[in-house]
Amino acid sequence: MQKVTIIGGGVIGLATAYALVREGLAVDLIEARDRLAFATSFANGGQLSYRYVAPLADAGVLWQALGWMLQGDSPLRLRLRLDPAQWRWLMAFMLACRRSVNRRNGAQLLTLALESQAALARWREADGLTDFAWRRNGKLVAFRSERAFAHGRERLLDRSSQRVLDAAELRALEPALAEAPFVGGVLTPEEEVADCHRFCERLAERLRASGQCRFLLGRPVTRLIAHQEQVVALHLGGEQVDVQRLVLCAGHRSAGLALPGLRLPVYPLKGYSLTAPINTEHRAPELSLTDYERKIVYARLDRQLRVAAMVDIVGFDESVDARRLHSMRRLALDTLPDAADYGQAIEWAGMRPATPTGVPIIGATAYRNLWLNLGHGALGFTLACGSGERLARMLR
Repeated sequence: MQKVTIIGGGVIGLATAYALVREGLAVDLIEARDRLAFATSFANGGQLSYRYVAPLADAGVLWQALGWMLQGDSPLRLRLRLDPAQWRWLMAFMLACRRSVNRRNGAQLLTLALESQAALARWREADGLTDFAWRRNGKLVAFRSERAFAHGRERLLDRSSQRVLDAAELRALEPALAEAPFVGGVLTPEEEVADCHRFCERLAERLRASGQCRFLLGRPVTRLIAHQEQVVALHLGGEQVDVQRLVLCAGHRSAGLALPGLRLPVYPLKGYSLTAPINTEHRAPELSLTDYERKIVYARLDRQLRVAAMVDIVGFDESVDARRLHSMRRLALDTLPDAADYGQAIEWAGMRPATPTGVPIIGATAYRNLWLNLGHGALGFTLACGSGERLARMLR
């Protein structure tokens, strides 16, 4: 049996490994850190937003971004660097900021997202994969202004499954928003939430129990070795390991492993989250909530509230910016002051690997035995299961 080697132990790499093992293939999964899913997949937003997947690049977003840059609480922060990769990414992003391109890319993402929802349902129901705070609770995108509300109504991707709510309907459906300043919202009842890190832990447990997957942790890949348009080996520190088939799922670090002629247009977009305990006196929303104008998401994961926001295009700096987290905590207190104990929140920052178009790169390369599964941006958890199954079908 030919073995598949996967580089990357986040949700994309683990979901790919799980899909391959379900197809009867043997897998080696290599992760640079000592623990799985401890970087971008550790504390993301928790929302599985299958029908709300419009790419960031869109007509008018550049002017909106310029406005954000003048705000102290800007959802987006850009720090230009002497980095050709950043400039290439930004130029490609600008070219993608057209309505026709956004709609085409949004349709691709919607197809993959619905595939991913169906894949996760199979894994839960057929495989009994549980205990990762999964719920189908529905998602509410709420708007603070009539103008933004009108824009949201016009941009529905799946009108058959989405419902427009006025302010009274919104508050009747979600009492936790009784005092929140929203004029209306869009409800998608079939959306879900789950804890991404716990999901990765459950996948790892199943993979270990399968006897078909070997984990190599704390082993950063430093180089790929190719010969005659085929990857023949990789360097793990000072050790060289032969490979038969290789899948690159190393997120924003993948570009550093690119081979001659293989340019990967992936750049990190740093995001932040707070994970706050929900005690008996708190009133957290049962629905997933996206505050449209402030670009903040809220997801209840059992007895915790996950609050996530911000896009920082600042290079490869993975440090936690205390000012950004302070700003996010203040905005959460302003919107949902009684939802959780924000003072006891766990703080996190993660690097989301994004393509300029928002569409991930899934598939073969010019190298005969090298495949890619990367560039999912903020939708990594949402798209992971479908992306893994797509890759598994290619490698069957």
